[in-house]
Formats: sequence, structure tokens, C-alpha cells
Amino acid sequence: MELLPSIDLRNGRVVRLYQGVFDAETRYPLSPAQLYARYAAAGAARLHVVDLDGARGGAGANGAVLRSLARLGRLLIQAGGGVRQVADVERLFADGIERVVAGSVAAERPAEFGEWIRRFGAHRVVAALDVRIDADGVPRVASKGWQCTTAASLWDSVAALEQLGLRQVMCTDIARDGAGQGPNVRLYRECAARFPGLSWQASGGIRDAADLHALAEAGVATAISGKALIEGRIPAQELAPFLPAA
Repeated sequence: MELLPSIDLRNGRVVRLYQGVFDAETRYPLSPAQLYARYAAAGAARLHVVDLDGARGGAGANGAVLRSLARLGRLLIQAGGGVRQVADVERLFADGIERVVAGSVAAERPAEFGEWIRRFGAHRVVAALDVRIDADGVPRVASKGWQCTTAASLWDSVAALEQLGLRQVMCTDIARDGAGQGPNVRLYRECAARFPGLSWQASGGIRDAADLHALAEAGVATAISGKALIEGRIPAQELAPFLPAA
């Protein structure tokens, strides 16, 4: 399993939200470039970057920051946030982004997302299917920067997209995001068991190396962590097994 450090951007600054709520924001003094350098030095091969302004408003508000990070050239960048039209995908690739993550289109317009897969390649397009667990224990897909919860289950959405060529899925249990309660390992174990042909990216709730080992055991291909890494909660030697160049 590979660990992808995550940087969330709002107005060009590094922030973290609690469960996607914009009024529950923590700001960090480090610049995006400083965090990039820290993660490259630690042995990361890739970086996950979210344009929160884009996720909320549907435009690439932090495009200049993304371009500057891509030009540094040490890490491959996976980026998302407000990717709702094919022009957004084209712009990100033109800016040097390696993989593009899209949530609302994958959840609400799967046929269009399937066209993106065919056009750009299954290895370069990631479906962000983030969920809230309902009273019956069913993961329901959220969209539009987590502001809307759809009626679709994660399982139905993934099954439909897999038929269209999907190979990479990023999934966040929204209730765990930024909460410091640990990832929903049970959810990801079920994801990997139901869809073993897909590469699953688990995001949200990682606290320590034990969480990383649990996700690896569950069959996750990639773990994404923001807060725990920014705040230095996991010692470097415990991160090393999950960083390709460590």
C-alpha cells in the first residue's frame, strides 16, 4: 500500500476541514510548497491536492498554486476539487497534473465520466465516491463538495462505473474526515471484497501507523492522509514502509 500525503487548499493556503464543513476550518502556517518539500524529502512519490474553493464553487480557484507545485517536478500530483466539465480535466492535465479526481460527475453523470475514462485513460481518472453511512448501515454517495447526499449506494455507483471502465476509486467516510477517530476499515474491507479488480484509495481519519497497517490488511491500494502528516503525528520511521522512496 502506498501513502499519499494530502494538501487541502483554500484561498491559496493550507487548511483542513472537519467533515467537509467550511466553517470548521483549521489553518496551517506552512505553505503548499513547504509541505511539498517535506513530503518529497520523506520519500513520497505522489501528492494528493484538493482545491476546496473549486469543490464549493465549481471553478479552479487554486489553479496557480497547483501549477507551481506541478512545476517543482519531484512528486506526481493527483488533484481534484470542482472538476465538473471535460475542460476542467484538460486544464489540469495541461498544468502538469498526473491524475484527476472527480466526484460529482462520477456520482451524478456516470456516462459522461465513462467518456473521460475512455478519452484520458483509466489510470489517469479517479472517481471520488465519498459517503455517509445511513441508519441501515448503507454507504450513500455525497456530491458537490459533500454538500448533497444522493440516494445512490456506493455499491450501485461503483458497479455502474466499473462497467464503464473505472479502475481507480477514492472513498472517504465523511464522518471520519478530520475527526481523529480512525478510518472506517470495515467499509474499505468490504469495498475491496466486493470489487477486487479496482484500486481503492482510502481517505479520512488516519491517526497513526496502526491505521495504515489496518488499511493495507483490508486490501486498500492507497491511503490518503492530511491532518496526521501535517501535524507530525506519525514518526518518520513508521511512515517509511508506505512511502516508495523512503
